[in-house]
Amino acid sequence: MSGDRLTHLDEAGNAAMVDVGAKDATVREATAEGLVLMAAETLDMIRSGSAKKGDVLSIARIAGIMAAKRTHELIPLCHQLLLEKVSVDLEIQAALPGIRVTASARVTGKTGIEMEALTAVSIACLTIYDMAKAVDRGMSITAIRLIEKTGGRSGHWSAS
Repeated sequence: MSGDRLTHLDEAGNAAMVDVGAKDATVREATAEGLVLMAAETLDMIRSGSAKKGDVLSIARIAGIMAAKRTHELIPLCHQLLLEKVSVDLEIQAALPGIRVTASARVTGKTGIEMEALTAVSIACLTIYDMAKAVDRGMSITAIRLIEKTGGRSGHWSAS
């Protein structure tokens, strides 16, 4: 929110793309995370690389990166950004059991990069589900959230 109104609404309450023309370009970074919870046997299959559809973690990483690059096509009113870096990390966590997905994105621009990081996490999680659903339809995608952002007028923000 900007002041006391939502930024994607004009004065009449209609949906509107935010005008960033007068803003300064700054380095902006964001990191998001999410979890895919699953049966221990499913996690073992993914860890061993024996899923019938292939290397689940590698495909999910690529899907997340590709999704970040297309965020403006997926989410109405998002600006198209010239991304400088997107990374997607997948960490097997036996104690859950599941996989923690973390995505970071960076741009030098006039608007934030949070949606790109969140989109990367979301699509990486959905890809894991898609590739393993034949053996575990009970998987759960949860806890997708922004964990940190830097840059822009609002500066640094952290969930911790």
